[in-house]
Amino acid sequence: MKKLVALLLAVMFVLPAVALAGTVKLGFINSITGPEAPIGENLTNGVTLAIEDLKAKGIDVDLVKEDDTGKPDKSLAAFEKLATRDNVVGIVGPYTSATANADAKLAERYKIPVIIPAASKEEITRQGFKWVFRVSGTTGDYAGVLIDLATTLGKPKTMAILNENTDFGVSGAKSAKEIAEKKGIKVVFEEAYSKGSPDYRSTLAKVKATNPDLVFMVSYVADAILLMRQSREIGLSPMAFLGAGAGFSVAQFAKEKEISNGVFSSTQWTEEAPWAGSKAWFKRYVKQFGKAPTYHAACAYESMMIMGQAAAAAGGDREKTREALTTGHWNGILGEVRFQDYDGYQNQRKAVMLVEQVQNGKHETVWPLKDAVKKPIWPFPGWKK
Repeated sequence: MKKLVALLLAVMFVLPAVALAGTVKLGFINSITGPEAPIGENLTNGVTLAIEDLKAKGIDVDLVKEDDTGKPDKSLAAFEKLATRDNVVGIVGPYTSATANADAKLAERYKIPVIIPAASKEEITRQGFKWVFRVSGTTGDYAGVLIDLATTLGKPKTMAILNENTDFGVSGAKSAKEIAEKKGIKVVFEEAYSKGSPDYRSTLAKVKATNPDLVFMVSYVADAILLMRQSREIGLSPMAFLGAGAGFSVAQFAKEKEISNGVFSSTQWTEEAPWAGSKAWFKRYVKQFGKAPTYHAACAYESMMIMGQAAAAAGGDREKTREALTTGHWNGILGEVRFQDYDGYQNQRKAVMLVEQVQNGKHETVWPLKDAVKKPIWPFPGWKK
């Protein structure tokens, strides 16, 4: 009898459609309000589409949503509520690196599986945690693809790094510096600024004084726009501006044509991504929400799809859901997803990165060249007067 039960469980994880729980209760933590709400909206919309598609697979999700406003203390409270009072099987979220890094510790304490959809701080999946899984690429992934592009298209020798003094910004700057130095690029300036500052001109003037070939920035959207606007004001014009995703990847930034044109941004997904279903999913998203999705939406969608299927296959059991996430693999709009241990990471997806460039107010996929829909503009075209 025991052998028969073990066999049935094994089949259930390999072929989840064989035995699915009808309804699973899941949690979703996101920056629904607050300064990161514009990107948080993408995550919410991605999850909405995933819930629809899970239902089509026979999986009804009882979803409990929590708004952390992008603040770690509120995210911790939301996580604890979901894990204890709501007794959810698993959690998708939160968005920012600061909140995700804080929540990861609670996942271990309460023994509840969590999938991080879009937070990229390196250390989140380098703490030996077995209940924390990450779909998002890391800050090393973001920096690596941009620097590869720059060293292929040009011969940069120097780089300046500007980053917000948050978990995301500090990790992004550290990754960029390490990768640049390995490529023989000298970092001539680096500074962590206070997020939400009204004026960056004095800092940007210092950057300009070093005459860097590359300017690498890690910022959310409000700061990304202001940094570029004030770069124009002081005449900062390097070989290339490199934005590590986040604020540089959203339509709000691209629409600022006078200051966004020519800026590169790393991304985990675009409409032109070389994975089955990407174009159809993009069109569906635009039809339903009236705007184009960012990679955050795609990552949130895939995270909820994976969590929903794993939890259903596990019959709503947390430990079995964790086991299903550890051993499973999925194919969707992000390509193949496996949670692997490598290079000091645990339960980390190996992200395949792309680069977009703002051209005429729109993000265009320009790298790798085999996936590009537009030729990259190189070097930076300068400022229009």
